Amino acid sequence: MRLFPIVAATALLSAATLGAQQKPLTPTQLLARDIYKELVEINTSVWTGSTTPAANAMAKRFRDAGFPEKDIYVGGPTEKKHNLVVRFRGKGGAGAPKPVLLLAHLDVVEALKADWSDNLDPFKFTERDGFYYGRGTSDDKAMASLFVAALLRLKQEGYVPPRDIIVALTADEEGGAYNGVDWLIKNHRDLVDAAWVINEGGGGALRDGKPLLQSVQAAEKVYNDFTFRTTNPGGHSSVPRADNAIYQLSEALARLSKFTFPVELNPVSRAFFEQTAKVEKPEMAAAMAAIAKNPADADAAAFISKDPRYASMLRTTCVATMLKGGHAVNALPQLAEANVNCRMAPTATKASVQATLQQVAGDPKIVAVVDTSSENRASPPSEMRPEVMGPVEKLTREMYGDIPVVPTMSTGATDSRYFRALGIPAFGVSGLFSDPAVDARAHGRDERVRIEWYYKAQEFLYQLTRLLSSSVPVP
Repeated sequence: MRLFPIVAATALLSAATLGAQQKPLTPTQLLARDIYKELVEINTSVWTGSTTPAANAMAKRFRDAGFPEKDIYVGGPTEKKHNLVVRFRGKGGAGAPKPVLLLAHLDVVEALKADWSDNLDPFKFTERDGFYYGRGTSDDKAMASLFVAALLRLKQEGYVPPRDIIVALTADEEGGAYNGVDWLIKNHRDLVDAAWVINEGGGGALRDGKPLLQSVQAAEKVYNDFTFRTTNPGGHSSVPRADNAIYQLSEALARLSKFTFPVELNPVSRAFFEQTAKVEKPEMAAAMAAIAKNPADADAAAFISKDPRYASMLRTTCVATMLKGGHAVNALPQLAEANVNCRMAPTATKASVQATLQQVAGDPKIVAVVDTSSENRASPPSEMRPEVMGPVEKLTREMYGDIPVVPTMSTGATDSRYFRALGIPAFGVSGLFSDPAVDARAHGRDERVRIEWYYKAQEFLYQLTRLLSSSVPVP
C-alpha cells in the first residue's frame, strides 16, 4: 500500500520520540505530529492572524491523499476567515444514515512572544520535557490535527463506512466577528448537516498522573454581557455632593461581589455531580451526591462552592470585568459604567438574569442594561445518545481503565451551541487527558499538551470515528 506523500516526507523524522516515553513515533503518529506542527506554526489569531492559510494547507493534504475536489470546500465571509469542510464518503445509497461531523476550530486567541517564557515562541511548535508547546496546542489545534490525521488514515486503509464522515475546521470560535460554524449553517447548511457532532469541550482528568474520569460535554452555559450604568448632572469637583455616579456604581458592584445566584441544575450538570462523586475525595463526594439529590441543600452548595471550577457549574455567575467613568479630572462624573459578564445556566433566561441584577444593584439610579451586541444564543443540553455514549464508554474502559464517563456542562462557550440550537446533538469528547491543577493553560502563557496523551487521544479519536461512522441508528 503506497504511503501518502506526507508520510514519506516525515519518515525523515523517525528519530523523533515521545518525550515522556522515549519511543519512536509510528508513521501514523508522525503524520499527526507533522499536521499539528504545521497548524500551530500558522498564525490564526482572531485579530492579527488568518485561518485561510491553515484551511488551505489542510485542504492540500486531503487533495494529495486522493480526496475528490467536490468533497473539499474552502470558503468564508472574508479572505482572512476561510473554513474547511471535507466529506469522507461512505456507502451511501437509499436509507443511508446521516453523517457524523468532527468539528474543530482553527482560530486561536492572540499571543505575544513577550508574554511567554523566554525560550518559547507561541507560534513555534516546541517539544520539551514531555510536552508540546505553542498557541493552540490545547485549544483547539490538537483536535483539528487529530481529525485530519484520522481521515487520512481511514482513506489510506480503504475504509468505507456506512455513514459519511465530515471534518469541519472553522474560524472565529474564539470570539471574532465571523464565526465559522454560524456562517456555514446559514450559507452552506448541507455541508455540515449531521446526525451528531463531536467537538471540543470534554476530555479526561488526571490525578497523580493517573486517569480519574473522562468527561463528555453535552451542555454549556449561555454568554451574556450586561452593563451597570448610572448618570448624573455632574458639576464642579470643588463642590462635591453625595450623589456621585462613581460611588453609586462602586456600591452596586460591591453588592454584586457578595451575591450568589441560586443553584440551578439541569439533567447534564446533575449527572456530572452524581458521577463525579464516585471518584472525588470523601467530603466533596458527599456534598456532590447531596446536591444532585437536593439542589436546595445549602450546606452541600456551600462546600462545593469552595472550588471555583465546581461552583461555576452549580449556577449562573455574573462578574464585573470592565469599568469606565467620569469625563474630566476636575469635574464630578456624569456617567459611570461597568461591564458585567454573565455565564447563564442553560435553564435561565436573559430577562430573569437582568431582573436579578437590577435587584442586586439596589439603587434605582443604577440601571442594568442588556448588551445586545453580545452572543446570547440559547444552548439546550444534548440528550446523552446511546449511539454516542456507548462507543465512548467502551473505548474509555479499553484504553484508560475502569473510570467513569461523566456528562459535563462547559462554563465557557463552544461552537456546539449552534448545532444544539438546531436540534442536532453535539458532544465534547477528545480522549486528551490533563491535570487541571497544572495544565490549564489554554488562552494563557506557555500553552501546552502532554505528548503521551496527545498520541493516546489520537488512537482514541481514530477508533471513536470508526465506531460512530459504522453505528446503526437507534429508533
